[in-house]
Amino acid sequence: MTWQIRRASVADLAHILAIETSTFGSDAWSADLLRSELASANTYYIVATPVGAPEIVEGYAGLMVPPRAEEADIQTIAVAAEVRRMGLGRILVRALLSEARKRGAKQVFLEVRADNPGAQALYAELGFEEIAVRPGYYQPDNVDAVVMKLVLAPRVPGPAVGVQ
Repeated sequence: MTWQIRRASVADLAHILAIETSTFGSDAWSADLLRSELASANTYYIVATPVGAPEIVEGYAGLMVPPRAEEADIQTIAVAAEVRRMGLGRILVRALLSEARKRGAKQVFLEVRADNPGAQALYAELGFEEIAVRPGYYQPDNVDAVVMKLVLAPRVPGPAVGVQ
């Protein structure tokens, strides 16, 4: 399966909220909070749609990178149940990391539920390292958060095309 990644807008809110509530249950963010995140100048949210079907949102992810900040934070990432384990989560994280680099971030942080080993493994494969645990962070479930960090390698410009 292939997806098209584009910047999310408030028009995507209903689709994002549907994935949010089905994925996170009692931890789901409210519509008001998601609307605020989508509208903030300090955030960058993306959605994934199947190629040729831009009206179907199958995943989303959000990054917070205030202007001139050297640290970015992956706020959230979720993939619709029917397309999990197909590589979309990896695509979304890589897109956020690319944006973080463009905005000048040198490090990216995230929190992941301690009871989500699949997500932890994905982040570790992408170079994130566990740096801390926040006990009882996810409420009302009282689940610990594993805090992870990735130091971004600087962008290395490639050779100019056509230069001799």
